[in-house]
Amino acid sequence: MREISLDRLRTLVAISDHGSFAAAAQVLHLAPPTVSLHIAELESRIGAPLVSRKRGNVRPSPIGEVLVERARRLLAEVESTLDDVSRQVQGLAGRVRLGASTGAIAHLLPQAISQLREHHPDIDVQIAVLTSQETLARLAQGTLDVGIVALPQSTVAGLAIRPWRRDPVMAFLPGDWPLPARITPAWLAARPLILNDANTRLSRLTSEWFALGGYRPAARIELNYDDAIKSLVAAGYGATLLPHEAGAPRSDARIAMRPLRPALWRELGIAHRAGEVERATEHVLDALWALKAR
Repeated sequence: MREISLDRLRTLVAISDHGSFAAAAQVLHLAPPTVSLHIAELESRIGAPLVSRKRGNVRPSPIGEVLVERARRLLAEVESTLDDVSRQVQGLAGRVRLGASTGAIAHLLPQAISQLREHHPDIDVQIAVLTSQETLARLAQGTLDVGIVALPQSTVAGLAIRPWRRDPVMAFLPGDWPLPARITPAWLAARPLILNDANTRLSRLTSEWFALGGYRPAARIELNYDDAIKSLVAAGYGATLLPHEAGAPRSDARIAMRPLRPALWRELGIAHRAGEVERATEHVLDALWALKAR
């Protein structure tokens, strides 16, 4: 079955709007014989007359009116689709799929989203809560566009992974505990602990920090949601180690924060597919890079 060309439909609509082949040719910047050819091809494809001539005025036939009505909707949808695609090419709109851990989503990512909405409100960021390994795997598969991952990471073919932020890990402790100025592995290992899930990079960092003092403490509970962990600390259930980003909101007044000795840092990177990226993805990356720790 032969397809119907959009140009032929556009010609039929122009004849319906302007009442003659000559006027349609002028509006469409076509030669009059070309307009006649378009209608002849359409009538051949449909198998019925599409226009009638009465008193020098060309009007659609009853079948032609049905086709004109449908053609208007189809042409409008095509124009809308092309406009949407053009806006995405220009970076004015689009969808960007981003993967990050709950730690990055809690404070850092909302800042970037707020900045992005101010300057590019029609870019839709779809967020998936993933571990760093899941994020990299999905980037490599092409089902994500941007990822926030813990560093260091091994090189992944086809992906660019660059350092983004380096934030201190702090001790978050019940405020009614008697506390030293700095928290050491020996001091903290003797207290009840609330720690990150063992599958996270932060859990491995925490284990390595305790191991510096020769300790391997067991947690009372392991979670992967920072706000839930902080709520338990505020309730006096135990202490935890979490990153603290500059400018982050103050914790619950019932929580005390102390630096660690030796110091511990959480390093994050931004990952995306190597090579040229779409404009919408560039805008998301720009919003994230604006939050780069100095």
